Amino acid sequence: MRRRQSVIPSEGWIDVSVRLRSGMVHWPGDPDVKIERILKMERGDHCNVSTISMSSHTGTHVDAPYHFIENGDGIHDMAFTSMIGQARVIEIENQHCIKPEELKPNKIRKGERVLFKTINSKRCWNTETFVEDFVYLSTESIEYLVEKRVKTIGVDYLSVGGYIKNIDEVHKSLLGAGIWIIEGLNLSRVSQGNYDLICLPLNIINGDGAPARAILRPI
Repeated sequence: MRRRQSVIPSEGWIDVSVRLRSGMVHWPGDPDVKIERILKMERGDHCNVSTISMSSHTGTHVDAPYHFIENGDGIHDMAFTSMIGQARVIEIENQHCIKPEELKPNKIRKGERVLFKTINSKRCWNTETFVEDFVYLSTESIEYLVEKRVKTIGVDYLSVGGYIKNIDEVHKSLLGAGIWIIEGLNLSRVSQGNYDLICLPLNIINGDGAPARAILRPI
């Protein structure tokens, strides 16, 4: 059966989301991703219908405060301004972690939406195996960003914190400060600079997180 070709978003928008598919890479310990067609027109059913089973923190997704803060806001409480508006992509050279020394020259300001592009974008999304040594935000960088009172942070793999390193403290610091988190971006097609951002997660009541479609348009 011939499939319709994918359509690239018009008017300069760039899709920085990861496509969901069965068996795709996910955080260790989370359930496998399963997308199964239960009704199929090719076998005579009147339409196509699928079931989707996966963690709420699979692929490109948004973390709500409730993910690590017991009485924090759920994903349905998110203000649209957290995920819609001007954002800045900052390219990181360090291939181990993001440190304050690389952040300070960028003069990050209060209320900014900051997306960090690292080697993760080209390296981690081209394998079906979870990459344990992905580039993450150091605890010192998180302290710096909380002090700057940014609005939103985005990273290009599955966690702002490192694998079995500072994952709990980093999430608690950001989410406890009211900073929303986008994880699982693929920024390989964009360069450092300013963009319009739209990133809307599924509206899940009391959700600790939700899959999202994220797009950027150069300013």
